[in-house]
Amino acid sequence: MTETPDGLQAVKCSGCGIRLQTAQPEQPGYVPEKALDKEPVICQRCFRIKNYNESSSVTVDQDEFLALLTRIGDKDALVIHIVDLFDFEGSLISGLQRFVGSNPVLLAVNKTDLLPKVTNWNKIRNWVQKQAKEQGLRTTDIVLCSAKKNQGFDRLLEAVAEQRGDRDVYVVGATNVGKSTLINRLIRDYSDLEQELTTSRYPGTTLDMVNIPLDDGHFIIDTPGIVYPWRFSEIVSRKDLAAVMPEKPLKPAAYQLDSGQTLFFGGMARFDFIEGAHQSFTCYISGGLKIHRTKLEKADDLYANHAGELLSPPSKEDAEAMPEWTRHEFRIPKGSESDVYISGLGWIKVNGNSGALVAVHAPRGIRVLVRPSLI
Repeated sequence: MTETPDGLQAVKCSGCGIRLQTAQPEQPGYVPEKALDKEPVICQRCFRIKNYNESSSVTVDQDEFLALLTRIGDKDALVIHIVDLFDFEGSLISGLQRFVGSNPVLLAVNKTDLLPKVTNWNKIRNWVQKQAKEQGLRTTDIVLCSAKKNQGFDRLLEAVAEQRGDRDVYVVGATNVGKSTLINRLIRDYSDLEQELTTSRYPGTTLDMVNIPLDDGHFIIDTPGIVYPWRFSEIVSRKDLAAVMPEKPLKPAAYQLDSGQTLFFGGMARFDFIEGAHQSFTCYISGGLKIHRTKLEKADDLYANHAGELLSPPSKEDAEAMPEWTRHEFRIPKGSESDVYISGLGWIKVNGNSGALVAVHAPRGIRVLVRPSLI
């Protein structure tokens, strides 16, 4: 082990992989000296996340992430890319193929437990395959799973066993996609280690590469979660994370709308039906957000007068801290099966086939797009 400036040997936190230090409490990797004797040793940040579900605003620079990813291309490795089915476009690393080179990519699609039980999973798998291909990602296999319900993991472990060969396994993904939960399952199945990674719903929990030794001399390498600023989970206050990130299965809410009607999702975003025949729209949004219907002509005034109160979360104070809203307008063609998707907040399925002109108002920078219907 090497010595650091404060005389502490270069020990890494077993929760997030950051190099530990005892000198600066406000910096990443801080650990009180008296905690160094504990086994396994974890930094104060991980300790707080684990024991108090507290969060920390320490994150890793975007360029550092890309440098970490680039290293994978130089290795002979199996790459597991974990994405969030609830926020597929927001959590997919679009340029991943460029970074991993010719290494095989196994796509693990987490949070299937959020979709209704009657879902046609073959259709979902085909949808994922098509969307990934359009993003330039070549996958050797796609596994639908739920870290929370421990579903699909046996199939994922089978796929890892089939494809790993004599290689290390790198696990990559955006923040909040369930990466640490999957890694902990891999640790239990593939090594005799007793440590587990820190798991929490807060962005950027893993700060550095964490190398987990396997029984055959190879490693599972957990990379830090990439923080993508276009996702709602990255811009809401910590206390509102639970409201936008569903923990329970989504309860689709169908609305019969006439043109000139608006739906507010708490005070987070709004959906306008501007033009088109009377038709139905189904909202796949977290149950933590109340949906409020109003007339389009009254929508601006309603938001100006009631944001943070009737239209909440966020609170007035938190709304002021968020970016101003931007308007996105879309024309839904006749006969198309489309979702209007808002990254990290959910999507609105357009059920009619007569076409429509719609708009979404969401904080500036949040990714909003129209895609083929997921369900």
